[in-house]
Amino acid sequence: MHLHWLVFLWCVVYISYVAQARSRLFHSSGQASFVRNFRIEKDEELFPFRNTSLPWAERVQDLVNRLTLEEIQEQMGRGGAGIFGGPAPAIPRLGIGPYQWDTECLRGDAEAPGVGATAFPQSIGLAAAFRHVVYINLQETYGEDPFLSGVYATNYVQGLQGNDSRYIRASAGCKHFNAHGGPESIPVSRMSFNAVVSERDWRMTFLPAFRMCVEAGTFSLMCSYNSINGVPACANEKLLTDILRKEWNFTGYVVSDESAIENIIADHHYFNNSVDTVAACVNAGCNLELSPNLPVPVYFSLLEAIKQGKVSEQTVRERVSPLFYTRMRLGEFDPSSMNPYSTLSSADVETPAHKQLALQAAMKSFVLLKNDGLLPLSGPFKTIGVVGPFANDYIEILGSYTPWPPVDDIVTALKGLQSLADTVQFAEGCPISPSIEGEDRDRADLELPGMQKQLLLDVMENAPTTPLVLLLFNAGPVNVSFADADDRVTAIMECFFPGQVTGDAIRHTLLNDIPEAVPSGRLPYTWPMFLSQLPPMVNYSMAGRTYRYFHGDPLYPFGYGLSYSAFLYSNLELPDTIQAGSDLEGEVSIINLGPFDADEVIQVYISWLDTSLPAPVRQLVWFDRVSIPSTVNKTIKFTVSARSMALWFDDAWMIRPGNMTLYVGGQQPDQKRHLFSNILSQVFVIKGTKNLGSY
Repeated sequence: MHLHWLVFLWCVVYISYVAQARSRLFHSSGQASFVRNFRIEKDEELFPFRNTSLPWAERVQDLVNRLTLEEIQEQMGRGGAGIFGGPAPAIPRLGIGPYQWDTECLRGDAEAPGVGATAFPQSIGLAAAFRHVVYINLQETYGEDPFLSGVYATNYVQGLQGNDSRYIRASAGCKHFNAHGGPESIPVSRMSFNAVVSERDWRMTFLPAFRMCVEAGTFSLMCSYNSINGVPACANEKLLTDILRKEWNFTGYVVSDESAIENIIADHHYFNNSVDTVAACVNAGCNLELSPNLPVPVYFSLLEAIKQGKVSEQTVRERVSPLFYTRMRLGEFDPSSMNPYSTLSSADVETPAHKQLALQAAMKSFVLLKNDGLLPLSGPFKTIGVVGPFANDYIEILGSYTPWPPVDDIVTALKGLQSLADTVQFAEGCPISPSIEGEDRDRADLELPGMQKQLLLDVMENAPTTPLVLLLFNAGPVNVSFADADDRVTAIMECFFPGQVTGDAIRHTLLNDIPEAVPSGRLPYTWPMFLSQLPPMVNYSMAGRTYRYFHGDPLYPFGYGLSYSAFLYSNLELPDTIQAGSDLEGEVSIINLGPFDADEVIQVYISWLDTSLPAPVRQLVWFDRVSIPSTVNKTIKFTVSARSMALWFDDAWMIRPGNMTLYVGGQQPDQKRHLFSNILSQVFVIKGTKNLGSY
């Protein structure tokens, strides 16, 4: 039998280019029983805010009106963690317990007590699944496309918060708001960075995913470290009030990123004292400070700001109200018998069903970038070689902001591949270089870190006739153009950070030995050939960035990914004309021509042909992941929303008359690197003009 080598290389870059959704499990039902210990006898009779027959608004108003300004200051200033950062303190005289706002739930509860929680794949990998899912979350983003990110954010928020008509299971929060994701340290610190953004780019790229997050019902957003056009995000009235609350009708709360309030003074030098800073942030619309575990956070100058007339008591009470509304909707002030989520506990995490879901999610996240026919493998083999610093690492496969499952539930790549051959030879080859991974670290280039490129070249040189599969573990793109072009590398698969069942997911995908193992993920970002194809990180113009404005030839385009099967699209049907402001309904037929049952990621794009307004090259407007058995033909219906056809112009979203082209296929149109499938296109005409306002 052939000797097979599988090389595991690792590298990551923090590229939340378009700030995307992040969820925080601010409160769980299990905390409610602890809180209820603070109640006084018959408090439902004493305090109307505990009267479950009253409307939410009346209950919140009653509670907030009972708070002293000193209590409000403490509630708004203790949004963090640590000895001093949080929780928000108890208010014993009202029977209100302490409340911990700052916990993580990016892709599983990162701070679950006891047995731990299931570690699902990292956000950027889940985005590669191109799936309308409810179990989702680079590191804290879903990639470069505002529509894809918005769909994922919508489903995450709704999945996390649950579908009960009265209570939420947990409160979701979307971050980082806004125009975040620029430099961490090269050439400037993110703590002082000023993102200069045109109104059109802001509206068309950086804000849409957050608008969809708000429309999905998120209870909070997190304002970011950076300034936007000279104004720090957490003190930016245009962002937090004019856009978020007035245009989008958001009624929840805004929490600062950790230390973002302090950075307004220390790094941005926007103010030189805490009184002016807290007044500006509260007036702008920031409800809660997440300090870096400070004994005296900036928001503890709130009383002084009120005394000096820099913020009104009415505004302060308005800002604290969403905090208690959130706690009410979590069931904190109601009898536990009314709340269907009150019985949830640590026994409900890391269950067999969750582990199986983690396996499915990991397999669906893999993106097959190259395959010269070797995959799927036909084993078993006498000997395989597993080489690379990531192959047997129990920690790094989980990625950043991870839940921590029991160690026995973590399956490394090496462990998962042990059954492939009689003999498995393993060598780490070189150190893992962890200093470049994670938050607060920039990469200066796209090259593989440390000696990993040399390791791969050595394997290629010393086993020139041995089939070689390259498995990549990274969040952002790395330069593997040399491997892509070399026949000695027969297959390349992007694995991202797959979570706790990495090894099992890889084995099943390489062998295609269980249902849903055929790789069908798609890249959620443009993978450049070289760093020179990208504009400088500090340049926030969208010109030349992402597939929507990029005119070059990337190594792998956005939406790209191979399959073990092949698909043929036919019978595209859609209207020849539509009225401006109307949705577009269409359908297409797809047949699986390959030998395997497989998922196909259907992507629908539009291009503006003759608009006088500045427009993207193309825009993703609909997608779905559909399971199609071998030789089966399916008809898929799709809807392109009127909103997707609008462009920002003169302070409003405008739909103008003209011709548009719609494309349907398994990837973008006009790509030099093709899949084993075709792309259909059809021109339709928009008649009339429609002003959608700021929506």
